[in-house]
Amino acid sequence: MVKPLSFKGDKKAPKKRKRVAAENEDDTRPETKQIAQVEPEQEVDDNQWVSAGELSDISGPVAFVLPSSPPTSVSCDQLGKVFAQSIENLVEGLPDSAEPHDVRQVWIATRVVGSENNFTFKGHHGRYLGCDQYGICSATREAISQEETFKLSAVEGGAGLFNIETGHKKYLTLNEEKDSPEVRGDAEEMNENTALRVRMQARFKPQHKVDKAEKVRAKISRKELEEEVGRRLEDDEVKRLKRARRDGDYHEAMLDVKVKGKHDKFA
Repeated sequence: MVKPLSFKGDKKAPKKRKRVAAENEDDTRPETKQIAQVEPEQEVDDNQWVSAGELSDISGPVAFVLPSSPPTSVSCDQLGKVFAQSIENLVEGLPDSAEPHDVRQVWIATRVVGSENNFTFKGHHGRYLGCDQYGICSATREAISQEETFKLSAVEGGAGLFNIETGHKKYLTLNEEKDSPEVRGDAEEMNENTALRVRMQARFKPQHKVDKAEKVRAKISRKELEEEVGRRLEDDEVKRLKRARRDGDYHEAMLDVKVKGKHDKFA
């Protein structure tokens, strides 16, 4: 089930919890308490916004941070007008900490089938980001054409930064010639103003999914390990088995511990 977008500062709805008998103060179920402590932390990690490291990371909800000062985002209103919007969620004004606070700042990135670096970006109102031959950006079309397809390339030496090429072989860029920052698609060459930072939700980042799966796989209580071995375990044995679950050689390590237990029994 897809979770709705959440932004920093939003009030969280209280979670439903099962009733626990108040008089049962001597509850000896460590697994229940452990889950109650870990679950909120995992949820925060999943919804946290991070910078895309490479093209293969880009998927799902994204936000484009323009190299303005202070940082602004590529946003669109309900009528499809694209504009540069100030970003409220920043840590010490750093663009690599930017998180969208408005749904107008969020785009759904989808890779074009059969391509590694071509993407489409759908706005909150169901229409696609596009750029015409004059460099004017808008989001008014429900169908995809050449103007709604963008080619992304990573900026060399710039972590999380990408050049975004339009269907007319020009680049999305920051225009600061006016009183307020403006996003256009008429840059002839790549430069510091065409380097846009792509922010995304951590739960859509492949490496985050791998790390989370490894953490879940590594979680096992001492009680569960001792039940499987059939005896009490030393601290170093517990550490060894937990490490083996992370490394993928759990069954071999478990067999060694069981064999060692039998030798100790008849020694």
